[in-house]
Amino acid sequence: MRIKDMSDGEGSDSEDYPSIRDSESEGEENDSSGDEGVINTSDNDGMASDSGDDDDESDSSELGEGVEESDSSEDEVVPRNTVGDVPLEWYRDEKHIGYDIKGKKIKKKEKEDKLQSFLASADDSKNWRKIYDEYNDEEVELTKEDIKSISRLLEGKAPHGDFDPYAPYVDWFKWDDSKHPLSNAPEPKRRFIPSKSESKLVNKIKLAMRKGLIKPKKSKEEEEDEESVYPLWEDDSNSTEKNNHLTYIPAPKPKLPGHEESFNPSLEYIPTQEEVNSYQLMYEEDRPKFIPKRFANMRSIPAYENAVKECFERCLDLYLCPRVRKKRLNIDPESLKPKLPSRTELKPYPVACYLEYRGHEDAVTSVSVEASGQWIASGSLDGTLRIWEVETGRCVKICNIGEAVKYVAWNPNPEHSIVAVSAGQDVLLLNTGCGTEEVQKRTKELLSVEMPMPNDSAFSVSWLHEDKLEGIRLRHSKTVASVEWHRKGDYLSTVMPAGESRAIFIHKLSKKFTQTLSFKLHGVAVTSVFHPTRSFFFISTKKIIRVYDLVKDGKLVKKLETGLREVSSIAVHPSGDHIIVGSREGKLCWFDMDLSSKPYKTLKLHQKDINNVSFHRSYPLFATCSDDCTAYVFHGMVYSDLNQNPLIVPLEILRGHTSSNGRGVLDCKFHPRQPWLFTSGADSVIRLYCN
Repeated sequence: MRIKDMSDGEGSDSEDYPSIRDSESEGEENDSSGDEGVINTSDNDGMASDSGDDDDESDSSELGEGVEESDSSEDEVVPRNTVGDVPLEWYRDEKHIGYDIKGKKIKKKEKEDKLQSFLASADDSKNWRKIYDEYNDEEVELTKEDIKSISRLLEGKAPHGDFDPYAPYVDWFKWDDSKHPLSNAPEPKRRFIPSKSESKLVNKIKLAMRKGLIKPKKSKEEEEDEESVYPLWEDDSNSTEKNNHLTYIPAPKPKLPGHEESFNPSLEYIPTQEEVNSYQLMYEEDRPKFIPKRFANMRSIPAYENAVKECFERCLDLYLCPRVRKKRLNIDPESLKPKLPSRTELKPYPVACYLEYRGHEDAVTSVSVEASGQWIASGSLDGTLRIWEVETGRCVKICNIGEAVKYVAWNPNPEHSIVAVSAGQDVLLLNTGCGTEEVQKRTKELLSVEMPMPNDSAFSVSWLHEDKLEGIRLRHSKTVASVEWHRKGDYLSTVMPAGESRAIFIHKLSKKFTQTLSFKLHGVAVTSVFHPTRSFFFISTKKIIRVYDLVKDGKLVKKLETGLREVSSIAVHPSGDHIIVGSREGKLCWFDMDLSSKPYKTLKLHQKDINNVSFHRSYPLFATCSDDCTAYVFHGMVYSDLNQNPLIVPLEILRGHTSSNGRGVLDCKFHPRQPWLFTSGADSVIRLYCN
């Protein structure tokens, strides 16, 4: 609502006031503009405006009577306009302002001329009590009670005069015949002890005052004195701007003029003609920029020709060369290197080549060491399997397989002298002929097959007796890439990368039985390894290594993400909690299975592919071999304390093999009891490296 301009009508306070909605009837008696506030009651019969005015008068009189009869001061007059909370801006361009209770349009009043409204307000003594109601588009005259309520609100009082803000307190609880208080609990101890939070706050304020963060407020006189004084010759480094910026550095000041810049310097500052000529022979960087001259008086001094240029360059230096305070740390680069133990403290480990085993005519793809460490078996692309004596280098036995040998694995059980050989689609379990008579007897009984087991399907494995080589032939449907024995020597696993979902088989030697995995493989299988102590089975694809529990029907225990392009080989630590993984890109990953599924360490070692990785059974050693004709030996200590990380120290790079057809060292195995390393290369030589 908008209150009209008040005129000098205060003398009429004692007069009686009409009802709230009588402004229209008074407007009809005093003013000839009777068309204001007309309600178009009917659109069809075309009723005249006078009848509309009469209806408005009757409506307003009825509303006035309703207000007078109401006993409650909170009751309000029902508005004519029924549009609700709709903003009135929506009706700005319309001819009506809303709708009445019957749904008829309420037409807008014609706006009065300002001069006429001013003259009408000057003649009307009650004009200062009138307010304009935008919602209903009408003028409302305030009553005497309304003016009193408004004046009390302006004074900060209650709108009703009969309201007593200082009424006497009336207790809600009856204290008569009460013998005990409401609560008989004793006072808590904290009310008698100084507050700890307040003491912390006080200590914090004391510390801030000592550091100068909180300073006492200066008086107005001291502030005025400081503002009036300006240090004209003070250095910029001591200015207040230094405190506002952490890295503030004052701009370097130009050099002040000396005696040589004087217009009449001493003769000792003036160069001779020979010196001036010698300046022309200098480089421009070394040439003096100012040559002193002598003038009789100041009037004969010419203008400085480089004044504008030097000023411009000075501005460029200040604008284009930001000054930043940089904290430089004087750190010795050697201190940033990890502190590793000396190699002499980590002995023994293989250092030099002690013995060479020669006899193969082609690349030696795989070697395997017998459980006691007395014999080694080697397989080559020339289609032969050779048994060697470790200490003498003598070839004990040669078996002609007839096909290129891919992998050789000696049975870890010392009670059986059996070696597994993968050649093409077959895996041969052969008697090496080593060991005592009892060992040979048990071996022959274990390798006997009563009747051949045929293939039931394309993916099954048939057990056939091999008469020529005295062993068992396991016929597979695809090429076998690797063979791994269980620690007890009764189970072995074979991997066929081309077998897709049935790429891995587990064979039981005592029962001559083959079973497939009960779970589905994800990706192309590369190799598989049994856990050294538990019933876990590691299956490596090209990028991910999965750990399954064979006792719990192949339940997935762990999924190791290598982050490598392609995995080539894996080896499990004798404790079973750590794994090393070699890749085709020359990288080695160390996994701590208790720590994370991501690599603990990733080492970039070889320039070419890593062909095999191996752990030592008893010494804290592991090795890698690659096609770059080298084998790396590392110290890998695993601590029983779970809070201490494994210690990995590079020890030695073993060389000696030569490259053939782009291949280098193809396999490496540790001796089971000594810190010796066997390597087989593409140059058809097997090397033994000792300490």
